[in-house]
Amino acid sequence: MMRSQIFGAMLGALLAWAAMPLALAQPVPLQDKPFAEHKIVLQLSDGDAKKQALVLSVANNLLKAYDPDKIVVEVVTFGPGIDLLLSGSERRKQVESLIAQGVRFDICLNTVDTIERETGKRPELIPGATPVQVGVGQILFLAENGYTVVRP
Repeated sequence: MMRSQIFGAMLGALLAWAAMPLALAQPVPLQDKPFAEHKIVLQLSDGDAKKQALVLSVANNLLKAYDPDKIVVEVVTFGPGIDLLLSGSERRKQVESLIAQGVRFDICLNTVDTIERETGKRPELIPGATPVQVGVGQILFLAENGYTVVRP
């Protein structure tokens, strides 16, 4: 009888552990632009300044090329790509300008948590950045909801 109780407890713990990532990986809801004809998600997983500049340039060009009510642009950052959204970023003004124009910038909290664990300090983020638990999960969610994924 004792073995079955231990087995049951272990199985219950395993199932609870397996379900945790699903609960934590809830994506952020889609932007509210019901008449958008174009939905783009730009992936930034690279800390390279040229890649960051390119992502910002692509977002800016999309806003110029399309009616703002007809396009949704979301930038999802994870890994070294979150450097763009740290408060000390040299591109902060560009990011804030794009946010003011309706571009959403997502920042992966798994990456932020990793930085905090490694350095003992939680990085300060640009106000207006949207926290998502799993950056890649957010990209997957957006792709499944009609967004075109672009990795400049």
